[in-house]
Amino acid sequence: MHHPLTSGASLRGLMPEAQAMLDSPARSALREAASALDLAEQFHMPLEMCLALAQMARCYRGLQALGPAEWYLEQSFLWAGALGGVDQGLEVLCQMAEVSCALAEQLQHSDAAAAQAALERTRDRAFEASAMAAHVADPDWEITVLLRISDVLDRCGDHDDAVALQSRAMHLIYHSQSARRGSDFAAATLPLDA
Repeated sequence: MHHPLTSGASLRGLMPEAQAMLDSPARSALREAASALDLAEQFHMPLEMCLALAQMARCYRGLQALGPAEWYLEQSFLWAGALGGVDQGLEVLCQMAEVSCALAEQLQHSDAAAAQAALERTRDRAFEASAMAAHVADPDWEITVLLRISDVLDRCGDHDDAVALQSRAMHLIYHSQSARRGSDFAAATLPLDA
């Protein structure tokens, strides 16, 4: 199955600056990602579909073709929902927020309405990611997500929300370090066998 965004015609239809970036390694990476996606579609396994679609998005993002990158991430996020856990979906959601933020920045001088719509999508995704982050099993991953989303919100101009997420992350870091120090102290005070 050929995807509308990976056909030769659509690659030629990219912005001129994106076409200039289609050097041989970029074309090769995009072709490999499209082949992996075609293979994943034969089996419709959620994890493989999620990863293959996210790889397509990364290739387009690397080419600054942010519209197609966002579309592939949206598809990846739908497949991530079928996985049952939150970690993969959260990773894709963070990427979606970053891409829509970059798209808003890219469009701000050429299409104010589209830039504003991209900013709204970014905010929605950032707040959804911050809520999902509370459900991950690894506190270090939660901290990483909060700081990542904080950066996105700061780029959007939502400085107060960005600071609130940074504070939440710092609180988690403090409690994580306190717990580790407590474990180290307990291990150090265990009686030695004679």
